[in-house]
Amino acid sequence: MRLEVSCIDRVGLAKDILVILEGYGINLLAIDASNQGFLYLQFAEVNFDLLSELLPLIRKVEGVNDVRTVSFMPSEQEHYALKTLLKTLPDSVFSIDVKGRIRIINESAIMTLGMGEHEVVDEPLNHWVQGFNFSRWLSESLVLAQATRVSIGQSEYLAEMLPIYLPDENDKSILAGAVVSLKSPARVGKQFNALQNQTTGFESVLAVSDKMKEVLVQARRMAQLDAPLLITGETGTGKELMARACHDASMRREHPFIAINCAAMPDSAAEEELFGYVSGGEVVKRGFFEEAKGGTVFLDEIAEMSKAAQVKLLRLLQDGTFRRIGGDVEVRSDVRIICSTQKNLAELCQTGEFREDLYYRIHVLSFHMPSLRDRKVDVLPLTEMFLEHYSQQLSIPIRRISAPCREHLLGYAWPGNVRQLKNAIFRAVSMWDGSAELTVDQLKLPSYAEGFGYFDHQFEGSLDQAMKQFEASLLRRLYPAYPSTRQLAKKLGVSHTAIANKLRDYKISKQKGM
Repeated sequence: MRLEVSCIDRVGLAKDILVILEGYGINLLAIDASNQGFLYLQFAEVNFDLLSELLPLIRKVEGVNDVRTVSFMPSEQEHYALKTLLKTLPDSVFSIDVKGRIRIINESAIMTLGMGEHEVVDEPLNHWVQGFNFSRWLSESLVLAQATRVSIGQSEYLAEMLPIYLPDENDKSILAGAVVSLKSPARVGKQFNALQNQTTGFESVLAVSDKMKEVLVQARRMAQLDAPLLITGETGTGKELMARACHDASMRREHPFIAINCAAMPDSAAEEELFGYVSGGEVVKRGFFEEAKGGTVFLDEIAEMSKAAQVKLLRLLQDGTFRRIGGDVEVRSDVRIICSTQKNLAELCQTGEFREDLYYRIHVLSFHMPSLRDRKVDVLPLTEMFLEHYSQQLSIPIRRISAPCREHLLGYAWPGNVRQLKNAIFRAVSMWDGSAELTVDQLKLPSYAEGFGYFDHQFEGSLDQAMKQFEASLLRRLYPAYPSTRQLAKKLGVSHTAIANKLRDYKISKQKGM
């Protein structure tokens, strides 16, 4: 039986009610007080006649406004709400006292330990959880929240420890113990991925440098337009990330975003994958442009698209229709096309490797993704972001970046751009050796010289060989951009004969169609 007594705050009011209960021989089981003007009483069940006598007597007590029966006490609701939460929580949770002994344990923790609740309650948590001294932590003068890697047997977990402080009469805090939750690496990874998936659009793009901020301004404007968009930039600069951000910020965000790597599609299958296939009058396969109806198709490395697929893509851009392979029905497609390339499409048009009319169709809107070496201000923020990401994902304490490592990160050329940085941090975190700082050696970055490329510390060639290698590399990059060897010679400040001889020695020639 539970009663809710509506009353004023008066000294002795509860005592007067208890006297009434005592007169009827009723033993009080529990009492709750609320600062909202309610008093709750719990006692053994009584019959209706006794209750009919009891309630009017309680109403007559000075300060009582009303009394009625209720189904539960506030403390019971809180208790069972907490119990339900702990029961359904997938993480292992322990409540420990100031000595580090287990007081409360949830079902997930019981399963993790493989023991019964009666076997672990009142026992030190360190009997099972290794890697952190809980009693020593709770004996410190100021106990602060902690997060560290621990182990139970052969399994590792991320442990989060939160101290429990209770207020005393002097408005000071009394340490009563702590709550410890253990998360598996897989659990941490899922939580982080769920958080990342909620971050859409340009919010997921880190931009500290002025160059990257300028790109974001351009991209935000172009995202709202429905015209074809071309994103240029070196490999690893984040072209697909920006394409997806443009889609998420557009009016097509509720429809599919399909990313297609043109370099990974064989020429023989490219048309079928993009436009679909018909056999015997029946549609055997729907292409990506049908699958993405109402959404966005991202054509990564558009320069690698086959010539036949280029022709059909041109027609799609011209009138919005295409035909499936083997079919004669015109299919109308409502998609926005975003393309990316790391190559110079204008040069490829000159050599005949890419259709010039298609180039002008996809180059309606465009922006260029700067290389990481051109946005050095972003290097350290990106490093810290990746370091935190993978440290949480792999349940490894987040480390500081050592001063020499910071200098190395800022001085490195980053030929693989953001992708290379991300992979380097993942490798360093996954091979963590327990050190407190991220060092240069842990990054294991290959040596690289700007304008020369990767090189080996054990290089045994002569200076003349190295100079020839650099010279050949420079000429291969510059020659396609000049209409004649005379103009190239003038640009480099040497004679026409010298350039002609070097091009012949290094077997460098322009492709047909130049």
